[in-house]
Amino acid sequence: MKQATAEFIGTMTLVLFGCGAAVIAGADIGLTGISFAFGLALIGMAYGIGGVSGCHINPAVTIAAVVAGRLPASKASTYIIAQVSGAVVGAAILYIIASGKGGGYDVSASGLGQNGWGVGYLGEYNVISAFVFELVATFLFVVVILGATGAGAPAAVAGMAIGLALVVIHLVGISVTGVSVNPARSFGPALFAGGHALGQLWLFIIAPVLGAVAAGVLFKSGMLDAD
Repeated sequence: MKQATAEFIGTMTLVLFGCGAAVIAGADIGLTGISFAFGLALIGMAYGIGGVSGCHINPAVTIAAVVAGRLPASKASTYIIAQVSGAVVGAAILYIIASGKGGGYDVSASGLGQNGWGVGYLGEYNVISAFVFELVATFLFVVVILGATGAGAPAAVAGMAIGLALVVIHLVGISVTGVSVNPARSFGPALFAGGHALGQLWLFIIAPVLGAVAAGVLFKSGMLDAD
């Protein structure tokens, strides 16, 4: 229960402040500010709940941890349910806050920080670009996570390394997909945005999971694991 609670709170925080930066402050802070909002939210949670659950706050990371032998498979479903639930609650809180803006707020027009691709979405990259980015970015992100939390790695700076990796990924990828690398982060906002966001959600589940599994296999095989 402690681990589930930690994962719930962590994922809720990531969605609320990461997507919130885009929805509420995006016009003022730009893509760089949004990138740092996601990264800093992750850093804060890494030090806040890392000692309780490992601060996965991402189903792809949980799956990679199972593949790499870092987490018992029996715990995976508990983690993932908590993560998805936290993402939905974070998106709901953001929706309530955004709806209180003077002059009105239309989620179908303004969005809720949902991921996507194609005509009308940010840089209008196609589905191949979106899939390749999410696959590769998640793979590299999980490599950083498993490496920074492995045996022999300096534990005190793991949260910083992981959070800064997420910042870099956002700096490159926001215009491509809005950056997911996290199925829960994509599911929460898409649930409220509906339409194309829900129709395109499959990519932000499949690509991150495949990238995470590939990273987990490398560590499990010993090719990257320091153990």
